[in-house]
Amino acid sequence: MPKAASKEDKPAAKRAVSPYNEYMKKMLPVIKQQNPNLSHQEAFKRCAESWKDAPENPKNKASA
Repeated sequence: MPKAASKEDKPAAKRAVSPYNEYMKKMLPVIKQQNPNLSHQEAFKRCAESWKDAPENPKNKASA
């Protein structure tokens, strides 16, 4: 039977933020500022579409 985790166990290390998440975190406020009347969902869609051609996208770096 496995031993229950004790309170003294350290929490797991956080994973690194993906390039996509970094891009979205940076660009979503920019898109919302440029288009204040957009809903969050529509702004997120536009940001996700711009990721396809973004230089931060690792898939674009490989083909360059």
